[in-house]
Amino acid sequence: MKFGVVGGSGVAVNLLVFNLLLHGFGSRPMTATVLASCVAMGTNYLGFRFFAYRDRASRTKRQIALFFVFSGIGVVMESVLFYAAYRGAGMSGPLGSNIAKALSIALASAFRFLVYRTWVFQHDARRL
Repeated sequence: MKFGVVGGSGVAVNLLVFNLLLHGFGSRPMTATVLASCVAMGTNYLGFRFFAYRDRASRTKRQIALFFVFSGIGVVMESVLFYAAYRGAGMSGPLGSNIAKALSIALASAFRFLVYRTWVFQHDARRL
């Protein structure tokens, strides 16, 4: 449930920044999607670390590195999926671009959930 709260706020940040960049400032679609995903990645780390998985292993360089490596893979996945919908499926208008962005976030989030829970924010065996 906590993953959903943090993830939901990350989706909101991602969509807000995406729309601000694409429709507000006229950024290119791929630039907007990548930058929005990166901003959401930073806010998600804070939410996962201090809220969703605060009972898990303490912050280490390894944990931070794993989070950003897997998040980077998630950004690439999300960007490829967005591009396929935006260009390949012609979802390029204001509504279409938001649907493409939301679908790409949803699909990449399944990957993120699995790797964050399994490898990044592992249970600390010493506290069990």
